Amino acid sequence: MKGRNKYLVVVAGPTAVGKTELCINLAKKFNTVIISSDSRQFYKETELGTAKPSMSERQEVQHFFVDSLSIHDDYDVRKFEKDALILLEDVFQKSNVVIMTGGSGMYIDAVCNGFDDIPDINPEIRTSLNELYKSDGIEAIRNKLKEVDPDYYEQVDIHNPQRLIRGCEVSIGTGRPFSSYRNKKRTERSFQIIKIGLERDREELYDRINLRMDLMVETGLFEEAESLYVYKNLNALQTVGYTEIFGYLAGEYDKEEALRLLKRNSRRYAKRQMTWFRRDGDMVWFHPDQFNEVLGFIENQIGL
Repeated sequence: MKGRNKYLVVVAGPTAVGKTELCINLAKKFNTVIISSDSRQFYKETELGTAKPSMSERQEVQHFFVDSLSIHDDYDVRKFEKDALILLEDVFQKSNVVIMTGGSGMYIDAVCNGFDDIPDINPEIRTSLNELYKSDGIEAIRNKLKEVDPDYYEQVDIHNPQRLIRGCEVSIGTGRPFSSYRNKKRTERSFQIIKIGLERDREELYDRINLRMDLMVETGLFEEAESLYVYKNLNALQTVGYTEIFGYLAGEYDKEEALRLLKRNSRRYAKRQMTWFRRDGDMVWFHPDQFNEVLGFIENQIGL
């Protein structure tokens, strides 16, 4: 990359807001590719429960970091930052603009701002937290994280015990909130960043989430989750869309309750995503239907 004439356009927003269609249209306009920063879409085994772009949409525009990993792979935000920067270095040789989109705020922040090195943590802390989880359940870990790092608690998938425990162990082990490692210092990038936030009225968004979950179930979400049930303890599957069905498969409640939880937890997840993105003062907000306005804003920013 040479100079500062390269632009990473970040399109962020909650689940089901309408990021995919707008980003495909932007990528076509700028003849470029899309980088997914949605950590739920990395894994090739989770097709239905993570609302990935369809195969036809991926044929229209090349997507990276979709179906790029197996649920058995060990992957985290630091590895994503490294891999995404290597990819950008390559793509910017051919394109001046790259689109990055997703709902995982920490993954977006890592690429845009960098991520401070986290010191090694005493393994006894994780052991103690795992024992707390086994004895008192996930709610005890949630309460601990809320106590030691309320900012990260507002963004993390609270149904993912591994991520909750990671936030706790870093905060306890370093004496510094885990979330602070993403924003203590901003790493200077060799490209410029334009941030677009997508939003809808809450009722409109929640209706879309409910409809999406109904469609996922109709197209086989319960069957997909059942095929993955044997791997239910893997970190990649500790997320909204699967944990609710795993509970049903374990006999904890009936199918109707599982569907209710799918919708409720997806709405709550969207609310947490918006809380995270709203704190970013660089984000400029649009409705997903405002494609021309979004395009005009980007073109103005890059001087077209």
